[in-house]
Amino acid sequence: MTGPQASNNPRDLGFHMPGEWAPHSCCWMAWPCREGLWADDSATAQEYADVANTIARFEAVRMLVPPHRAASARQLLGAGVEVILMPIDDSWARDSGPNFLVSDNGGLAGSTWKFNAWGNKYEPHDQDAEMGTRILKLAGAREFASDLVAEGGGVTVDGEGTVITTDSCFLNPNRNPAWSKAAIDEELCRTLGAEKVIWLPGDAEETETDGHVDGIAAFIEPGRVLLEVNPDRTDPHYPVGQENLAKLKGQTDARGRTLEIEFINEGPYHPDVWNGGCSSYVNAYLANGAVIVPGYGYERDAEAVETYQRLYPDREVVQVQIGHIALGGGGIHCITQQQPQ
Repeated sequence: MTGPQASNNPRDLGFHMPGEWAPHSCCWMAWPCREGLWADDSATAQEYADVANTIARFEAVRMLVPPHRAASARQLLGAGVEVILMPIDDSWARDSGPNFLVSDNGGLAGSTWKFNAWGNKYEPHDQDAEMGTRILKLAGAREFASDLVAEGGGVTVDGEGTVITTDSCFLNPNRNPAWSKAAIDEELCRTLGAEKVIWLPGDAEETETDGHVDGIAAFIEPGRVLLEVNPDRTDPHYPVGQENLAKLKGQTDARGRTLEIEFINEGPYHPDVWNGGCSSYVNAYLANGAVIVPGYGYERDAEAVETYQRLYPDREVVQVQIGHIALGGGGIHCITQQQPQ
């Protein structure tokens, strides 16, 4: 596979994806519209609105809404949420939106990967495949396109050259069967302005996203990673956290620092308790001056808030209940995409 031309290489042009804790100009979201994904669409829409209205307390929110859902969306969304009419297929802006990049001289750009609905799991997805390009046009940002099939929830970055992703997702044959791991590694670095990729095992049993890293781990700041584990050794999901921990231990970032690991407990995956969807607390959103934390109605909801308060003492921690959104397979991080200043 030949390398990209320098003129289409954001890394060579000084662009990089900043850490999510960097100041944002706004947050992009997409209104729920996939027919049949949720048993109670009205409850899901209310939760999307709750997340958007909460984030809007801290930064502007720009909500993509298909025209036929505009009236109902406007009824639920507050004044701090801008409704933008756009044809969309689904509502996971993290995955089909762009990866926003900034340059040292203040430039704004974005890289767009190919979107195939998590390995062609959902049809149609042709409108969402155009979402990244359309958002960048609205933002007035330069686009760097890629042929890599990937989703934004599959990476976490430290803004200083390091990317963390998972084997179970980007190496899955339902995305890039003709790409070697080395080629994917290089393309992630090129499109995110990075220098090193750390690969975790991921979660092969999670079949919605094939183990996105944003349900497993997230950079807190350069040199520190928040890893999700299960405190219950009898939980069916317990081994997943331990496998990822074993791989993350001793890893060094692009600047040679040994990563410091912090922990957060995930929700239960016991069949008699688990909601059947997302139970991840690491799947949160860092807004300007705040952390928006998912709640699922589990006893561990309060514990998750306490963890984030300890990790981010200078931010307001707000929990939003998303039990219906979670049934679709994702959390708050999955439905948001930050645009950096």
